[in-house]
Amino acid sequence: LLTCVGFCVGLGNVWRFPYLCQSHGGGAFMIPFLILLVLEGIPLLHLEFAIGQRLRKGSVGVWRSISPYLIGVGVASMLASFLVGMYYNTIMAWIMWYLFNSFQDPLPWSQCPLNANGTGVVEECARSSTVDYFWYRETLNTSAAIDESGGLQWWMVLVLLGAWTLLYVCCIRGIETTGKAVYITSTLPYLVLTIFLIRGLTL
Repeated sequence: LLTCVGFCVGLGNVWRFPYLCQSHGGGAFMIPFLILLVLEGIPLLHLEFAIGQRLRKGSVGVWRSISPYLIGVGVASMLASFLVGMYYNTIMAWIMWYLFNSFQDPLPWSQCPLNANGTGVVEECARSSTVDYFWYRETLNTSAAIDESGGLQWWMVLVLLGAWTLLYVCCIRGIETTGKAVYITSTLPYLVLTIFLIRGLTL
C-alpha cells in the first residue's frame, strides 16, 4: 500500500509539474491534463496493478502470459524503467552532492569564490550569479563547448556511486528490504510537502 502511495508524490510532482503547468498556460494546462489523467493515466495505472496482482510476474512474464507476441512490450517496459531509474539516480546524486555541501558555513553557493591572486571574486561568478556558478562550475564543471566532452568529475562519480549503492541496498533482498524502505521513501515526501506548505503560509 505504501509503495502505491509513494507513486503519487515524487520529484515529478513537486519539481517538474508546476514548471510545466506554468510554461504551458497555467490553469488552461490543467484542462487537457485532467482529461488525459481520467481517460488514459488512471485506467493504465489500474490495468498495470491488476495484471501484476493477478499474474504475480514481472513485466516480461506478464506480457508473455497474455500472448507470446507481446514479449516486446514487456522488454520495452523494462527498458523504460531502467532509463527512468538512470535519470532519477542522476538527480539523486545531485541532491546528495548539495546535501553534503549544505553542511558548510557559509554555503558554497551563497557567495562568489576569490580569484587566483585573492584580490577579488571570480569574474564569471560576478557576471552571472553565485548559484549558477556553483552549479555549472563547481558541481558539473561544464566544458566550454558542446563538442568538448571534458573529463569525469570525481566528486560526481562518487555521489552517483553512492546513489546506486543506496538503491541496491533498498532492493538487495527483494520485497523484504523494499517493503522496509518504503516506510521512509513513501512518507517523507508528504512530510516535506507539509513543511513547505506551513513555511509558505507563514511567509
